[in-house]
Amino acid sequence: MTTAAAAPTRTSASRTSASATASETAVSITGLTKHFGVGERTVKAVDGLDLSIRRGEVVALLGPNGAGKTTALDMLLGLTDPSTGTVSVYGNKPGRAAKDGVIAGVLQTGGLLSDLSVRETVEVIASLHGRDSLARVPEVLARTELDKLARRRISKCSGGEQQRVKFALALVADPDILVLDEPTAGMDVNARRHFWDVMRADADAGRTIIFATHYLEEAEQFARRTVVMHRGVIVADAPTAQLRANLGGRTLAANLPDTGGETLVSQLEQTEGIVEVRVDANRVSLRALDSDAAASVLLNAGAHDLEIAAPTLETAFTALTED
Repeated sequence: MTTAAAAPTRTSASRTSASATASETAVSITGLTKHFGVGERTVKAVDGLDLSIRRGEVVALLGPNGAGKTTALDMLLGLTDPSTGTVSVYGNKPGRAAKDGVIAGVLQTGGLLSDLSVRETVEVIASLHGRDSLARVPEVLARTELDKLARRRISKCSGGEQQRVKFALALVADPDILVLDEPTAGMDVNARRHFWDVMRADADAGRTIIFATHYLEEAEQFARRTVVMHRGVIVADAPTAQLRANLGGRTLAANLPDTGGETLVSQLEQTEGIVEVRVDANRVSLRALDSDAAASVLLNAGAHDLEIAAPTLETAFTALTED
């Protein structure tokens, strides 16, 4: 499977004015809430969300199950109305933006008509967006690597292939904003790699991409900005590298010396800037903001086989969302 991805052709005249200026705000969310149920059984899925995303940004939306990510994306796409607050897409309501093809999504939910072929499915959705979108069908099928499956009925497609069909449906209108909710669920390794190659090309071409994922390595490798949600609210919003560095620290692991191991562990636990000291058999692991100082303590005490790992987004995510 090839992993090359050509940059998309951005030709939709209906959205030229909306996306012409790079300084424009693509998405503006203010005081957004979504509650389900009544009285004591009320569930606050989204509880006061404020978020602004500029044109061309690549934003990862992270959070544990139940954090409110999918509900927030549904409101952004106009699929559900907020309880309170506002959502605007280039100054328009989400439903209007979706109808005009300004914003499109690849969602976990929503089915496909099993009796149609892959090509027929894409052509039906393309026809809703006009002649330009219909002309884009062959290009979209090629970019999503569905051209060889074009005659296959949806019922005969695997879960990963159906996810690629949803991806094609989102691309066919050539949207300025692409919203992805667990977009690579069900895809194999090669399909996932190709998907993100296509997304990188789209981002380089100026498309705004907002995606929710449980694959933290995808967010770490692809997102330039990460927003973390927990219990319906935003608990962190920063450039991905900064978020990882500020909250992660470096992880160190070493074999304890033959003698004095307990004393060393006690020293580590009492050293400022060193946290999460753990001992497993004869190996100690810890997290430290100053990895050089921590390494010096370990080596001077006779520890050996030292390993130092750079901070990861997973470490930051865990620190932000654990109770």
